[in-house]
Amino acid sequence: MERWEGRRSVVNADHSVRGDAAAETGAAGSGPVRALLWLVVAALAVRQVAAVLRQPPGERLLDLETWIGEEGVLHVAGSLYDGGRFTGTPFAGLVLKPLTASAQQALGVAWTFGSLLLVVALGVVAARALPSPVGRRTALLAAPVAIGLFLLSLPVRNALHLGQTSILPVLLVLLAWFAVREQRAAGVLVGIAAAFQPVLLLFAVLLRLTGRRQASVGAGMTFALATAAAWAAAPKDSWTYWVHHLAGAGLGERPDSLANQSLHGALLRLGLEGPPEIALFLVLAAAVTVLGLRRAVRYARDGQVLLAVAVTGCVVVAVSPTAWQHQLLWVLLAVVGRVGKRASDRLVWPSVVVLAVTLPGTMLLPNIEPLIPVRDNVLLLVALGAACLAPFLPRTSPYWQHPVPTDYAKPVAARWRRVPLLPFWRRVLTRPNLLLELLLIRVVYDAYAQVRLAARAGRPLAEEHGRQIHAVEQWLHIDIEHWVNHTVVRIDWLREFFDYYYLTFHFIVPLTILGVLYARRPADYRWVRSSIGFATLLALVGFWLYPLAPPRLMPGLGFIDTVHGVQDFAKPDYGTLTTVTNQYAAMPSLHFGWSLWCGVVIVMLAPKLWMKALGLLHPLFTIVAIVATANHWVLDAAGGALVVSLGFGLTYLLSGPRRLVTGEERTTEEERTTEEKDGKPAAAKSAGTEPAQPAVPAEPALVPEREPVEKLAGT
Repeated sequence: MERWEGRRSVVNADHSVRGDAAAETGAAGSGPVRALLWLVVAALAVRQVAAVLRQPPGERLLDLETWIGEEGVLHVAGSLYDGGRFTGTPFAGLVLKPLTASAQQALGVAWTFGSLLLVVALGVVAARALPSPVGRRTALLAAPVAIGLFLLSLPVRNALHLGQTSILPVLLVLLAWFAVREQRAAGVLVGIAAAFQPVLLLFAVLLRLTGRRQASVGAGMTFALATAAAWAAAPKDSWTYWVHHLAGAGLGERPDSLANQSLHGALLRLGLEGPPEIALFLVLAAAVTVLGLRRAVRYARDGQVLLAVAVTGCVVVAVSPTAWQHQLLWVLLAVVGRVGKRASDRLVWPSVVVLAVTLPGTMLLPNIEPLIPVRDNVLLLVALGAACLAPFLPRTSPYWQHPVPTDYAKPVAARWRRVPLLPFWRRVLTRPNLLLELLLIRVVYDAYAQVRLAARAGRPLAEEHGRQIHAVEQWLHIDIEHWVNHTVVRIDWLREFFDYYYLTFHFIVPLTILGVLYARRPADYRWVRSSIGFATLLALVGFWLYPLAPPRLMPGLGFIDTVHGVQDFAKPDYGTLTTVTNQYAAMPSLHFGWSLWCGVVIVMLAPKLWMKALGLLHPLFTIVAIVATANHWVLDAAGGALVVSLGFGLTYLLSGPRRLVTGEERTTEEERTTEEKDGKPAAAKSAGTEPAQPAVPAEPALVPEREPVEKLAGT
């Protein structure tokens, strides 16, 4: 109880400075948020269980079935490692052996729910282990947030699907550090965890380096006794695992597969092999171990014991001969580290960690050859970053509780009382973090592409909608697509120009505008980026609800596809064209929508009249291109204009009206941006902004003193 009482004393001291009434008000206000988070957690848990149990028996809990099924290795006489299907330690085989007598269906259900309970326990322990001081709101929301992140993570989803035991060692280590007061019991828990995964003995080293010698010795002895018991019960299997396969290094999948996110796997994927690869791996593993454990000790002595455990776990991931996806939960724990002196940068590290652990690498980075080695080793790189590179702030840093504040624009009076609809969504004057911005743009675009591809429909429905659109255009006398298409086809240079324009400028112009605004006009960049994001999301709704065949896919109307060539309408599945695109995502036209967005932005922000005129040419050329190439109807362009208008309208509704910045204000803003690049807090007060807050807190009482690691670890 000393640890929790010590934490409460720090929190109470914090309340004495800020006021108990304010703290209680914040905690009361977080009640609905907490209830909503627990509902989300419950929904995620139900979804994960349903995803596992709805699979046919031969496709769920694959590893568990391989071990204890009717034809599993634990049933068959002979070695556990015949065929390489069993990858655990002999001790794990010894523990799992009694489960072979259970009914398979009942065991699968019990195993899934038991694993889910382990995840819940993991989240609760991790939430209670956050470094002090912890505000009341954080304490109330930490548990559901932690459990939700665990359920969304790839390691937990993989472990639930395969029926793996990898969640248990993580929980045993966390219990040893944060829930058990007696050192011998803590050592026993770490030793049992290491008996399942031997590299976890590094936690015994961390116990020794942080002054918990008795727990360290207990961990080593427990591991030795468990391993000896397995040797006595299965000497042949133990010899195979520890000697022949070098502590299991040669078991399971090929070590150079993408599932192995260790240094050994990365070196093999880079083309190294044989003794040179082994030598380099041993050198790198030793360096990572020394550097990572030194950092872990430093954070533990600073009072960030959970971060110290996470850093050590990331070292385990990197130096293991094989670190499969279900064993990478340690990387997610590194989200507790605080990186960055500015408030605007504080979300970068947790966002990188969460995205890397919850999304596949193909969603994080595009399929560009120089980026493939990074994409294939994202989890390893994040683990190495946490273990060796990330500049986590110490608790004694003045920026720990009070980062350099974000500079917000002064609110502008609106015509309606309820604008902005979300008052906390204020206009930020500073430039967003480039790494986070690129990462989020990439993730959002990939999600857009996936949803667009998933919004498929049958060819008859899409063609029926095409006939409806064509009929409406005939009634409105705007059915000019056939005339424009055949006119352009007869002029070779014009056809080539519009084909090139259709294929090229769709992405180049919007990305160029966003890049220029990011570099030159960061305050405008934010609302411009939000408006195109809303327009794109609304377009996805249109693709889903109204699949539409473009003119080039309408049989009998005589359109010529100038981009894709002559069409064969005899193929019943022709409309899919390829497996990587949805040919019926035509309404609304984002080709025209994005071009209109470009034109509006250029007209609003370009300083020169000729630039504004040039900006208007882009949507004009685009609408001609989409009609001339028979890729869209005229009404598709009208739909694109509608979603872009709604995108600008939503941005206005949520964040309020924007105010044109004068030349003097822009100069002041550029000076402030330059100072931030140099690492200095902005001293100037720009016109139309609120007074800057001090970067360093004035109350030294809010900076916690270091507490002994033994007290924080529960001993």
